[in-house]
Amino acid sequence: MRSEQDRPAGAKAPRGAGRPRTSRRFPQFTRDTARPEGGGRAASGEAPAPARQWPLLAVLGLTGVGLLVVALDGFRIGTMLIGIALIGGAVLRWALPSVGMLAVRSRFTDMFTYGGLGLAILLLALMAQPHAWLKIPFLDDVLHFTVS
Repeated sequence: MRSEQDRPAGAKAPRGAGRPRTSRRFPQFTRDTARPEGGGRAASGEAPAPARQWPLLAVLGLTGVGLLVVALDGFRIGTMLIGIALIGGAVLRWALPSVGMLAVRSRFTDMFTYGGLGLAILLLALMAQPHAWLKIPFLDDVLHFTVS
């Protein structure tokens, strides 16, 4: 919006200028992005930077442990840790009012994304061959149908 100084002499102010917006509709052109709900610090400003972002660091730490276990030849356990870390991120996003940088989108979208990906990774780790810990007959039939 142009201010009074930017407007040419004799030009009228736009209709409704100076009044607060009363419509609930979003403006046609956005000039900034909104901070995600819950995107504030998880600890007070006096706390050191890692303490302010502890939810994100907890998820990344457990994911790192899972990757380390995978690198040390523990594929199934490491992958399960990664899935559990993502599910834990979804639970933290649901339970805490402020989770710092763990909040990327809206609360629902973050929970759905973290939880869905975590559940998919966890199920795939449990069903990995050989010697699957979880057998789902329906998926076995689908595999045999597509291969044959």
